[in-house]
Amino acid sequence: MALRIAVEELQRRVEACFESVDARANDARCAAEALVSTDAMGVFTHGTKLLAGYLKKLQGGGYRTDAEPRIEREGPAWAVVDGASTLGQVGGCFSMQLAMRKAKDVGVAYVGLRNTGHIGAAGYYAAMAAREGFLALVTGNDIPSVAAPGSRGPVLGSNPMAYGVPRLHADPILLDMATAAVAGGKVYAAHQRGEPIPPTWLIDAAGQPTTDGGLYPAQASLAPMAGHKGYGLGLWCEVLSAVLPGGHMTWQVGSWIFDEPSRPSWHNASFLAIDVDAMAPRHEFDQRLNHLIEEIHAAPTAQGVERVLLPGEREWSNYRQAREHGILLPADVVQKLREASELTGVQFPW
Repeated sequence: MALRIAVEELQRRVEACFESVDARANDARCAAEALVSTDAMGVFTHGTKLLAGYLKKLQGGGYRTDAEPRIEREGPAWAVVDGASTLGQVGGCFSMQLAMRKAKDVGVAYVGLRNTGHIGAAGYYAAMAAREGFLALVTGNDIPSVAAPGSRGPVLGSNPMAYGVPRLHADPILLDMATAAVAGGKVYAAHQRGEPIPPTWLIDAAGQPTTDGGLYPAQASLAPMAGHKGYGLGLWCEVLSAVLPGGHMTWQVGSWIFDEPSRPSWHNASFLAIDVDAMAPRHEFDQRLNHLIEEIHAAPTAQGVERVLLPGEREWSNYRQAREHGILLPADVVQKLREASELTGVQFPW
């Protein structure tokens, strides 16, 4: 059954779970905040539902608590970071903060993160930078699960892409998307709930659409978002995240869900930060952006639609509601939190 829980309470208990497997306090706080914030935005596939899997990797040694991300090489406007198989949220926060520091010095900065854990919601890091006044782009790669147009099996990961745009006195514009037609977690969640999936989500072993969610991932691949367009964007994410910084690519990346807990997953990501203040007077940027937003909000709408929304508006509304009234966690997330509780002994308010 579903569970409503205060954001602060869920944060404390998730932190305690990470600390129970020897994560440093700062690392536990960073990872917990990323997962809980994602739940608060209503993106339950990439929130605390991931916690039990991360804990297994930490307990098994595939993800490390005795290491820290480190800069391998760098220049004024770029860096390559070795994530040292730490939690992806730890590597992601380190890399985004590094990109912001460099962008503040030179205007634009790229940071490639290799050899990290699964990063969770890419939009979390884009929002982090946008809150600080930066335009941000985040990409990631994963073990192949997505077909290419015409293929009979997976070619690329569901490689995420997210961007954030800062707004004056308002929540950032925020887009976070898989380059697959849908995130794999949504297929799992729908199948676990016994819900049918649309024929646009999966491609079976013969290269044909299927509505059988139980075939994924062993006998089906995710469809690419918008056909060849999503395939092209997924390839771009692979280049920025793995090819450029020298990380693992496609089948070299491990499965953080299905591999042995002792095995690293070798995920990779990229973080681009653009300092708005370095390129435009801030008040002029804000005026132009507000003009664009007002124009979009004023667009004529279809019957039953109040107004056209910006990317992220619905999620920020969910977030504010969650801060005020608590997060209503769906049953499949609660089930995974029960598993996390059994792994660590940390009790949740069932």
